[in-house]
Order: sequence, then structure tokens, then C-alpha cells
Amino acid sequence: MSTIKQEDLIQSVADAFQHISYYHPLDYIQALGEAYEREESPAAKDAIAQILTNSRMCAEGHRPICQDTGICVVFMKVGMDVRWDSKLSVQEMVDEGVRRAYLNPDNKLRASVLADPVGARKNTKDNTPAVIHYELVPGDEVEITCAAKGGGSENKSKLVCLNPSDSIVDWVLKTVPTMGAGWCPPGILGIGVGGTPEKAAVLAKEAIMAPVDIHLVKAKKARGETLTRIEELRLELLDKVNALGIGAQGLGGLTTVLDVKINDYPTHAASLPVAMIPNCAATRHIHFVLDGSGPAELPQPKLEDWPKVTWKADTKKARRVNLDTLTKAEVAGWKPGDTLLLNGKMLTGRDAAHKRIQDLLSRGQKLPVDFSNRVIYYVGPVDPVRDEAMGPAGPTTATRMDKFTEMMLAKTGLIAMIGKAERGPTGIEAIKKHKAAYLMAVGGAAYLVSKAIRNAKVLAFEDIGMEAIYEFEVQDMPVTVAVDSEGQSVHETGPKEWRVKIENRKAA
Repeated sequence: MSTIKQEDLIQSVADAFQHISYYHPLDYIQALGEAYEREESPAAKDAIAQILTNSRMCAEGHRPICQDTGICVVFMKVGMDVRWDSKLSVQEMVDEGVRRAYLNPDNKLRASVLADPVGARKNTKDNTPAVIHYELVPGDEVEITCAAKGGGSENKSKLVCLNPSDSIVDWVLKTVPTMGAGWCPPGILGIGVGGTPEKAAVLAKEAIMAPVDIHLVKAKKARGETLTRIEELRLELLDKVNALGIGAQGLGGLTTVLDVKINDYPTHAASLPVAMIPNCAATRHIHFVLDGSGPAELPQPKLEDWPKVTWKADTKKARRVNLDTLTKAEVAGWKPGDTLLLNGKMLTGRDAAHKRIQDLLSRGQKLPVDFSNRVIYYVGPVDPVRDEAMGPAGPTTATRMDKFTEMMLAKTGLIAMIGKAERGPTGIEAIKKHKAAYLMAVGGAAYLVSKAIRNAKVLAFEDIGMEAIYEFEVQDMPVTVAVDSEGQSVHETGPKEWRVKIENRKAA
């Protein structure tokens, strides 16, 4: 029988969430490096290069891989012979560890958790509470897996109750394209099959915590060994999902997923519940065991094991843009796929800021910021530490702002927007109508992007924290023209082009 001390659990959880904020799992980052070597789409290859470069920078600088440092998810297998030396509940101990990790002054993480989700939606300020899944098992140890799941990938989770005779493959292939690129591919698909609907969702979430090992399944098949039905399904889905041509960041390319993980559970004879949850380019999780001997000792990865990829702006092909003198005429000259290096001052704002702007305009009140001929960046940054002008500041999913786009372009004088992934039909219609443009920054390259920020200050709505309106002064911030003033979208043309290329290769 072992005794787990309160402080050992708290400190282990705190160390774990700090660790995964800046270290990718090595299996994921090496698989992404192999995808980079295979990739033939220039846009996708450039995006993967930014993600890999950002990963190394974060590992070296101990700063977050993504500005969305996630909602904390913890899986615990508690041995039934374990004793606790604690005055706090397990939930309280885990939450204290999360609090300690997210408020660490050397690497403060973004607080994204809001209490009263259908009411005031007030930020808890320390990213608590965590979401914990418990399982009582034989033994006298506590196995813990900590994961930080960003909203962009969590929001793309899908759940369906199929008929027993329906095809899981058909449902996945129909569903993945509807997810867009807001989950920041290339990533991992976790699929849970069976049990009840809520059980399938937990199975899917747990599946994406396992190591990337699809290469072992491929090797097993190559040796002529018999595969399990789950292994066969994983290989089939990997091949067919990648054949969709969605590619890195939805720009079109050879690799959309690096692995497909599947967990199953017995289910009712009339049922086939299936859940699908993606892990994004900021895949973050770690596993450790407490046995009563003290806090967990977490493995320290070696930087030499990272892929040897370094992204640099191509100043010969990219166009430098002065944001301080930008005009609608200049915006109209941008073409889909153009690479721009932004210089000068931009504004920031996302969901909460847009809602406040909407409320002010509806009441006929003056806005606190002049948006005339300005560019807005959809971002909720991490607070700076030490000599940083701003902490990691990658883009958030742009489609969440689609319902505000007509208002912003028609009533504020805004002429361009920056975000992550594609725009929906409503957003594109407004962009085309007002001859504006949408620019895409790479999701999963937040620390790399932050290095372009030379100065930052809050202009309005300071009370909503990371959702406030900032003014960033940037130097050579890399973006891609994703939707031009005519409404042409690279997220429509890119995957379509690569889907045809992949189909032609298979037919050859």
C-alpha cells in the first residue's frame, strides 16, 4: 500500500502542465518532421516548417507552443490500495496544480476557462477547474495523463449515433471536410466507438493521448502479419482522410492526419455511437505515475531529436506591407496565396470584443477605437514575461467572427482581417461585398509569430483580459492571402487541387 501526499500530486500536475506547454511529445514532432519531408504542396510545406520551427523555439525558450494553452484534461487511474495524505479532494489538488502551473511567473499561461458558460461567462483567471476522468483499478499507484486541449480543436469534436449496419469510414470521410481547418492539421484523429454516446466521447479523447504508432501498424502489414480489425480501420482511415487533400492548415497537401487512433467498447445491439475528436498542431499531453515516493520526474527531451527544419521568411517572394499607410486599393491588389510580411500597427479583437462593438453600435455609441483603414488580428495572446513585447500570439479560428464581419466592414471602416483557417460563406460574402481581404496566419506557430511583435498596448476592454483590443506594432509578420477582395478562397481551391492530384496518382 502506498500513500500519495497532497503536495506530490499538486506539484506533479503543475510540473506536467508547464512541461507540455513548451514540449511537444517527441513522437508527434518526429512524425510531423517526416510529413514535412514528404510534402509537395509549397503552401503546406511552408506551414509545417513554421510549426516545426515554432516547436523548437518553444522547447528552447520554455514558452507556450500555442497562445491557446488549453482547457486542462486529466485522466486518472487510481489504485484501490492507494491511501491519500491530504486535506483536499482530488479535484481540489488537481485544480491547485493547474493554478500553480498557469500562474507561474516564469512562463505564465493563458487563462481561457470561463465560469457560468450560459450566463456571465466570467474568466476564472487561473484556468481552473480541470476536467477529470477517474477510473479505479487494482494496485497501489496513481497513473495520470495530463492534456491541454485548445478550443480550436475541441470545437471540431463530432458525435453521432449510427445504425449498426452503417459505415464508420463513410461517416468519417463525410464529416472531416465539414470540420474545416480550425483544428490546425496536420494532427491526430481520436475515434471512440461503442458504449453509450458519452462513453464514446471519452474513448475518443483518451485515444489521442496515445503515442503516434501508425508506422508500427504499417510495418506489421508489410511483414504479412494479421492485423486486428481496429488496425485495419486505422490504416484505411489514414489513407482515405489524407486522400481528401485538406493538408496542413487546410491549404491543400498530402498530409492531413499523422495518425488515427481508435478505442472501442461493447455497445447495445441497436446502437453504434461514434465520437471523433482531433488533436491539433499543438498536441500536448504527458503520462506519469505516482507511487508514494515523491513528485513525478518528467522526461526531459533532447533538442537534437527535433527535426532539423528552420523556417525563414522568403523576402524575395513575399511582399512587404506597410499597415500604417494601407489603402483599400492596395488590398484589392492582393491575390489568393500571396505571402505578405506585415509591418506597422494592427488592432486585435476576437469574440467578446466583437460582441461589445456590436452592442455599442446598436446603442448608437462611439467606439473606443478607430478602425478606419485598419487591419484586425483575431488573437487572444499570452501575457509577456521578461523582455517580451508580447507572449505567444497565434491566430484564433476566424469562422467564429463570420457573423460580425458584415458589421465590421460596413460600419467601422475595417479593410482586412487576420485569423486561422478558412472563412465561411457569410464571412466570404461580406469580404467580397466590401472589397476587403482575409489573411491567414499559421495556427501552431504562436511563439514564432510573437517574435514579429515589437510593441503592444491595450486600447479598450481591458477587463476581458486576453480578449481585449490591443494594438500590436509588428515587423515582418508572415501571413497568406486566404480570401481576396473578389471572394476567392485558398481553402477552397487548395484542397480541391490536391484531392485531384492524389486521385490521379492512385489511378496511375
